[in-house]
Amino acid sequence: MFDLLLHRARLVDDTVTDIAIAAGKIAALGDIDGPAAKRVDLHGEHYVSAGWIDSHVHCYPNSPIYHDEPDSVGIQTGVTTVIDAGSTGADDIDDFYAITRKASTDVYALLNISRVGLIAQNELANLNNIDADAARGAIKRHPNFIVGLKARMSSSVVGDNGITPLQRAKAIQQQNGDLPLMVHIGNNPPNLDEIAELLTSGDIITHCYNGKPNRILTPTGELRASVTRAIARGVRLDVGHGSASFSFAVAQQAIALGILPQTISSDIYCRNRIDGPVRSLANVMSKFLAIGMSLPQVIACVTDHAADGLRLKHKGRLAVGFDADLTIFDLKRQPVLFTDAENETLQAEQILTPLAAIRAGKGYMTEQGSAEHAFDL
Repeated sequence: MFDLLLHRARLVDDTVTDIAIAAGKIAALGDIDGPAAKRVDLHGEHYVSAGWIDSHVHCYPNSPIYHDEPDSVGIQTGVTTVIDAGSTGADDIDDFYAITRKASTDVYALLNISRVGLIAQNELANLNNIDADAARGAIKRHPNFIVGLKARMSSSVVGDNGITPLQRAKAIQQQNGDLPLMVHIGNNPPNLDEIAELLTSGDIITHCYNGKPNRILTPTGELRASVTRAIARGVRLDVGHGSASFSFAVAQQAIALGILPQTISSDIYCRNRIDGPVRSLANVMSKFLAIGMSLPQVIACVTDHAADGLRLKHKGRLAVGFDADLTIFDLKRQPVLFTDAENETLQAEQILTPLAAIRAGKGYMTEQGSAEHAFDL
């Protein structure tokens, strides 16, 4: 017997299918007629995708700067998996791990190469904070929780240390099985060209469409040659919207050049969730629909692309044997005015509205889904 059977779920290619779940996994897809403990008919009206993955959040509640609760940025907003991007280093990763075990959202971490994590804005200004032995110990203690490394390479973070913290990060990466390395780019120094030349296949540039002078576009609007070379080597682009790191103008120009993101992420924490401009991953995804990406392209950026980039082998796909993590959502037609991190606006006519999430086979209604009473998980 199936634990849950979703009838007539609409996929992002607008086909309609049934989805059966058993023992926390996707058990069958297609035209399914079998016994189930619970059946939910979506009438072909509501979209279902693999569970949304936010590749860049800050959800360590004890962080003094960027903090939130995992479920506030995760399951309550239709996001089944979040990856905290460097809130914690080796010194506090154990505490963060213990907290996440109580969350309904599936939580992973990118370990900050600074052992003290984000206790201040300049965690890489003191090179003594970059402790390779401490990082190795943390990764050994939590091999299934730490899925990568994080290095914030902007002037306010590295102080007078220039490119050196990134060189140290690459050494730590090589000593620990070549874990994915996410690199924050912002104001220089170091210059983005220096950063890009050090990155290798599987590394991730986050805040890829920021509007700062040290951005991926040249003053004439072309893609920097160093970034072109990095992408050719297999370096990935992540959005990481955040409070100060996303420009409509840069994103529109880059996408017009064919430079699409591999992953759409929010860089969300309590302040930019409540006060904007982030609000939610769904809100950030909707901005990319407004810019001109298709629904299948946008959904891929928070499902299979995200899972592949962080080596989450059992997530990101609607396929038999994969984790029963699903997001149920609508694409609502309504006028909406979006704001980027530069306080520029973009008028749109549609917005993604998450109604429910299924995580490891268990259902959770979002606030919007509960209000609409469209179905009951």
